[in-house]
Amino acid sequence: MSLRLAPSSKPTTAGSASVLDTSNSYGLHDTMRFGMRQIASEVTAKHPLEHRLAEWENTQEELKMNLARNMYGMHAPIKMAMERKLVTLARGPSMLPRHSNLGLDILTGKDESIDFEDFLNVPEMSTDMVDVHTVMERQLGIRV
Repeated sequence: MSLRLAPSSKPTTAGSASVLDTSNSYGLHDTMRFGMRQIASEVTAKHPLEHRLAEWENTQEELKMNLARNMYGMHAPIKMAMERKLVTLARGPSMLPRHSNLGLDILTGKDESIDFEDFLNVPEMSTDMVDVHTVMERQLGIRV
């Protein structure tokens, strides 16, 4: 249980094992056990802020779950996780883009903020001028 506000600046070593850690008895990288070798991760050093930005949402979510467990008991984070799972599995109206999930945005609090995806006019995110009947005909294959 961690009440960390920000992610650590150092990435975990689980995904970035060196050749010495993954070598077999001949001193070569063991591809069958550890997957394809990624030389880019061995050569380039990454900035500590990059890892923090990548793990920010996961750390904040873990903090919320731990605080809910401490305040309300074990049922609160289980209920929150169950609600997110159900909302993620549910499909919304067919005229909305596939990656649009209003219920999940409400549960995560993203409906209260304006991000760059909200105003950059990405065509696949646009819901302007959508004819519901045309979309349903296309999905059901009853094109007249």
